[in-house]
Formats: sequence, C-alpha cells, structure tokens
Amino acid sequence: MQPEVDGGRYRFKPVTQTQWDDLVNLFGERGACNGCWCMWWRLRGSEFRAGVGAGNRQALRDLVDRGVIPGILAYDGEKPVGWCSVGPRQDFPRLNSSPRLRALDEQPVWSIVCYFVDRKARGQGLMQALTEAAVDYARRNGAGIVEAYPTEPATGQSGGNLYMGVAHTLRQAGFIEAAHPGNSRYVLRRYL
Repeated sequence: MQPEVDGGRYRFKPVTQTQWDDLVNLFGERGACNGCWCMWWRLRGSEFRAGVGAGNRQALRDLVDRGVIPGILAYDGEKPVGWCSVGPRQDFPRLNSSPRLRALDEQPVWSIVCYFVDRKARGQGLMQALTEAAVDYARRNGAGIVEAYPTEPATGQSGGNLYMGVAHTLRQAGFIEAAHPGNSRYVLRRYL
C-alpha cells in the first residue's frame, strides 16, 4: 500500500479500494464530468462512449479492484476535494492515438492526464499541490520523467476545458515545455 502524503493544508492518498467511496463522493452523480469517470484516456473511443456513466464507473472500479492505482486523491481534513490521474504512459493508450499527444521519444514516462477539483476548493492552489503529490508518487514508483498535457487558458476560461491542467501552473511546479502540438495544448515534462 502506498503511504499517505502530508502536503500542508491537504493530505494526499493514492486511490485503492479503501479510498473508492471517497472518489465516488468527489466525482458525484455526474461521474466527475459527464459520466467520464476519468476513463477517457484509458479506453478506446467506442468503449468510452458505450460506457459513459455506469459503464465507465465500473471500468474504473475494475482497475482499482485489480490493484491498479489510477490516481491521487486530495483531502481537506476528512473530505475528498481533488483528484489527479497519474500513471505510466502505457496505462493511457488513447494518448498514442491522439495526433497531438503521441509519444515524443522512446523514454519511459509517467503521465498526468486529468484533474478534478471540487467547486468549493477551486482557486486555492490545489492543482499545484495535486501535481506535486502526483510527481512524488511517480518518483516513489520509479519514474524518471513525468509528462503532462495542459492548456494555457484564455482569460476567464475555466471548467471542463482545463481538466488536463493549466500550463502556467505546471511550469510553476517545475515542468518545462517538450512540445507545443498546436492551439493552446502543450506537452510539458518534469525530469526527476
């Protein structure tokens, strides 16, 4: 079992069967974002669409039940307030089918593919704290490079478009640009 990490105001725990109910409570009835259950990057398009809602929730639960740790939960006291999906890049096969996010090279990397923060916890630095916890978790599990795929939002942009992170926040956490595949999407890396 992976240890709990104290990050000042927040505590962080890798999601195991013990944290499943906390993840469900954080994601709520909508499954984080429109029934995604953070399975977008883990499933082929047809599988994802067929599973929106209950099917994607069960797919994530199946991963957890098999001992896969799909990400990190943040807690404010006892309340789950944030999520970051992190794991070896091969856990996210849809990245390689994305024309913009294919592997840059043959180096083994861990990927941060999603954030979800409770509305009441937004604007309080939680994304950066989750990033640090995810990097720490990846490092403890042998990662040498952590990669993220954020956007640089337009002024006033918020919500669902930022689920892969915010580029300037990740840069503040020590990530550097590895590629700029177009529009506002970046591939950022942190070398450990």
